Amino acid sequence: MNRMKRAWVLALLVAVGCKNGPSEDQCGKLLDHLVDLEFKKAGAAATTDAMKQEIAKQKTAVTEAKKAEFIDTCTKKMAKSRVDCAMNATELDGDNGVAKCDEAK
Repeated sequence: MNRMKRAWVLALLVAVGCKNGPSEDQCGKLLDHLVDLEFKKAGAAATTDAMKQEIAKQKTAVTEAKKAEFIDTCTKKMAKSRVDCAMNATELDGDNGVAKCDEAK
């Protein structure tokens, strides 16, 4: 995974602080969702059990590497509405993408 891409996704979702921001649990689920979308965009498809295990291992490694920083930023600087929007995104870019969440007012 590209560090710049992960940083971009994080920066994309950062918003002005909100008292009614998302919980740690919501931010953790968002991170998992973003990692899934990133792997999907990269074309990570498994055809064997061994490949499925390797992809799962890689997703876990990416999530664990970014979890503390992401959750801290998410809970303190993201609006819950953006987290909700991003959770409903089915891709990083495009009509149903996470990028559209920044366009919503």
